[in-house]
Amino acid sequence: MIYEERDYHVHPGKLARFVALYRDHGLDIQKKYLGTFYAYFTTEIGELNHVVALWSYTSLDDRAQRRAAMMADPAWQDYLAKVDGLLERQTTRVLTPVDFSPMQ
Repeated sequence: MIYEERDYHVHPGKLARFVALYRDHGLDIQKKYLGTFYAYFTTEIGELNHVVALWSYTSLDDRAQRRAAMMADPAWQDYLAKVDGLLERQTTRVLTPVDFSPMQ
């Protein structure tokens, strides 16, 4: 099992809009295609205007296949157009749990 942490750094003043657009237009599409959805966080203290999403996949190949299928969906492309210009940057990390992690 692998975990993907996606970090979105949103332009100041745009966080509520970005989260609402994801809730209303993006999440269901991702749930249709991607692995297991664990969490979606915003920051309250520290680095502000920051969103973190956490997903899991059985492997990197599983992740690649699922993401390719999602990217081919016109509904996902419509969602991407809705959030265009709201992000400053995005980073993605693939995490592998150690043997004693409660998330395997």
